[in-house]
Amino acid sequence: MTQATNDEIRAAVRDNYAVIADSDESGCCGTSSVIPVSSALMGYSDTELAAIPEGADLGLGCGNPGAIASMTSGETVLDLGSGAGFDAFLSARAVGETGRVIGVDMTPQMVSKARANAEKGGYPNVEFRLGEIEHLPVADDSVDVIISNCVINLSPDKAAVFADSYRVLKPGGRLAISDVVATAVIPADVVDDLSMYTGCISGASSIQALREDMEAAGFSDIRIAPKDESKTFMEQWAPGRNITDYLVSATIEAVKPSR
Repeated sequence: MTQATNDEIRAAVRDNYAVIADSDESGCCGTSSVIPVSSALMGYSDTELAAIPEGADLGLGCGNPGAIASMTSGETVLDLGSGAGFDAFLSARAVGETGRVIGVDMTPQMVSKARANAEKGGYPNVEFRLGEIEHLPVADDSVDVIISNCVINLSPDKAAVFADSYRVLKPGGRLAISDVVATAVIPADVVDDLSMYTGCISGASSIQALREDMEAAGFSDIRIAPKDESKTFMEQWAPGRNITDYLVSATIEAVKPSR
């Protein structure tokens, strides 16, 4: 993609999520016209859903990255595309008072919403920073685990996302991501539809492309596992478009080797 196209994509994604943040609208991955999807269908327990501040769960994910992150007390967690703070607040519970959670989002309205939710819910160890996930406002070698929920597909430069994620992770740190992957060629009319990109559909990479980007960044122990059960709720993202013929949610894990 050309740089101009990349800028157009980022602007469209930012505008779409700004509308959702301002309107308190929920729905799968940010396509404002779709049927809202319950986070319970994505793998969150009733206990998790009851534990977060009201307004933090916007139904924007495609899985539960915390379920594969194996977070422990005292760790520092980075949430890429943190939205209203849903996964960040759940991570704060996992790492405890001695841990720390940083959320990064490029939409000012989402960052403001997440900060308000943190204050409302009493989360002194959670902070939200404005920034792009390709250029993280986070120090080198400072994070134990990176999580993300259906956000990396929205980036027009996924190689840069993984390269900068590698930079900020401590040696031995890990990725624990839920995202969509392409299991077949995405139809041209879908690729050319910007609303399908902002809806977490046409920006999906193939498993092989993701693996290559992660290997190029330096990651090892890469594991990408498609979750066929996700097709049940993903069918609601674009009714009548048959997107599950070429799209599925997956868990994506990797490690930054220890020195």
